[in-house]
Amino acid sequence: MRVLLLSNQPERTTRLMMFKGTLDGLGFEVIVPRFSTRSWPGVARQARAAIKRERPDVVHLFNVPDILYHGISKLKGRHFGKLIYDYRSPWGVELQMAFGPAARVIGEHFERELARGADMITAVNRPLAEKVASYGEAEGKPLFIVPNYPARDFLERRDISFENGSEMPDEKAVLFMGRVSRQEGIGNLMRLIREIPREKFWIIGDGPFSWWYLRDLPENLRFFGWQPHDRVAGLIRKARLCLIPHSETLLTPFATDRSVWKLNEYLSLGKIVVASGVTQEEERKNLKIVKSSGLREAVLENIEREPERLRDEDYRFWDRNNKIIREIYEGV
Repeated sequence: MRVLLLSNQPERTTRLMMFKGTLDGLGFEVIVPRFSTRSWPGVARQARAAIKRERPDVVHLFNVPDILYHGISKLKGRHFGKLIYDYRSPWGVELQMAFGPAARVIGEHFERELARGADMITAVNRPLAEKVASYGEAEGKPLFIVPNYPARDFLERRDISFENGSEMPDEKAVLFMGRVSRQEGIGNLMRLIREIPREKFWIIGDGPFSWWYLRDLPENLRFFGWQPHDRVAGLIRKARLCLIPHSETLLTPFATDRSVWKLNEYLSLGKIVVASGVTQEEERKNLKIVKSSGLREAVLENIEREPERLRDEDYRFWDRNNKIIREIYEGV
């Protein structure tokens, strides 16, 4: 079976690449088209051209922005066999947050179009599965939940040196990893750093406006910028506590412990995680979810606490999804 995995930026879509690894291991022929442009019309044209050129048995598309895939279901039958719609984020809700309620209606129009054209639907967690299932266009479609869990070999990554030859810092710190942006809670983080001056904080990540957010760095903050994934594992191991300081928004019900990659990476390395703006689906050892207004208290309460020891059943790795991914593709 020939499978085409479709995303506007496949090299940056971790979920797509994890699916690819599993499908490769199951013996499928996997095609991942790359695009020479970032413009939405350009990506849309090149995506259709790739489908017509490759003529796959299955197209598995990963949503956001859903408008890119407008009309793709009309190619089904002539240029490809079956369509799987991966609902990994509620694009309509994202548009509402940026542009208001009318934009949500537009975004969800394209979500409904893709649900109508899909033969199967995959989602990253229960709230997203329930949302897409609420569309009449999805009625009767097989729906599978495939959570965002890290690869098992993430535990084995121990590269602790930097490109300039220096070693990992000796200090222990509260770690934030991600995009330096309002959406990922940089305002909450910077406020917390200044409210707890005696604690060291690390930021692993960057963003186009990091120069603004991180101007006048507090003395207790160390900024690492983006780091290779192997080096990230080493930094997480050194952290006293890991932090996800999101604000509560319309997206909060859809961001859960099954969908936030870094949350599961932190937990897999046995770290205590304090998170806000996240919804809990299941009980997890060492995970403390609070309101963003309670971040300071939660950090102070947990920073000296020893993490609970993990048993085999406490770990969540991507290979737990192998069985259901096989079921999806055998059923399509």
